[in-house]
Amino acid sequence: MTYFESSFITIISLSAPLVFVVIGETITERSGVVNLSVEGTILITALTAFAVAVSTNNASLGVLSAGLIGSFIALIIVLCDIKLSMNQIAVGFVLTILCGKLSSFLGQNFVRIPGPSLPKVDFPILKDIPYIGPSLFNQNILVLLSVLLIPTAWFFLYRTRFGLNLRSVGENPTSSMSRGINPEHMRILGTLIGGFLIGVGGAAFSLHAKYGWSEGHTGNYGWICLAIVIFGGWNPIRAALGAYAFGAFQLIALKMQSVTIGFTQVLPLIPFPLMIMTLIFIQMFNGEHRRKLPVFLKPIIGGIEPGSLGKPLNKEK
Repeated sequence: MTYFESSFITIISLSAPLVFVVIGETITERSGVVNLSVEGTILITALTAFAVAVSTNNASLGVLSAGLIGSFIALIIVLCDIKLSMNQIAVGFVLTILCGKLSSFLGQNFVRIPGPSLPKVDFPILKDIPYIGPSLFNQNILVLLSVLLIPTAWFFLYRTRFGLNLRSVGENPTSSMSRGINPEHMRILGTLIGGFLIGVGGAAFSLHAKYGWSEGHTGNYGWICLAIVIFGGWNPIRAALGAYAFGAFQLIALKMQSVTIGFTQVLPLIPFPLMIMTLIFIQMFNGEHRRKLPVFLKPIIGGIEPGSLGKPLNKEK
């Protein structure tokens, strides 16, 4: 196996949690809801997945439990939006703090203890395909699902009636209602689906990418995932590419540690400001400025946020 092939496999594997989270948040925001609780959600779901896996000796049940907890947290946000007209940003921020503190308190008995792992998916012939084979067909099920989720999410949002209705509600709930679409139901369903995927992303941290549990286990990845969604222009394919780019930045920083010993404490932090600078660059081309871009760059750079993103639903009616 070549150096580049092993690096490619590492990026695909370790970026799996980010892919689940950014696509989940993309679907949520396409419905008009900002789930700012992502950081707290992946913390509490990472703990849930590991705790359930240890308690039941069943890692798959841990993943399912994490997804359901992710949906429950997302449901709180969307109900506060629909029923109480509360600010989504404020509710999400409070939930982030609450879930973060809860994970620290409830996870004390699960710190650095062994537990079951997810079974590896082994396809005898397909796993021998260079690059693709070891990345997809000789990994655990979460890595394979994270890659399959990318085209599935795109097809769901852009080629199904449900996805069209969901995006319509995110753009203009009033117009959607006039066409017989129930904005409340669509926001709830979109947020539940997105929350479930975010929860699975949390499980992918503790049962795959960073096995086990410790306080602050996910290392502020939730905030960078929110930035990647904007970087991806609210498109699941571009958001997933952003997740892989961040994974590549992390791998480069990790490789450089052995070369630049004096900067070992600084290098792991480089992907964060680098992604933020990329986000600023991308945002420069949103809106009116995007029209000036060459045609071949428009699908790659920039993206317009949903028209009703973050706005309480009853104020849109």
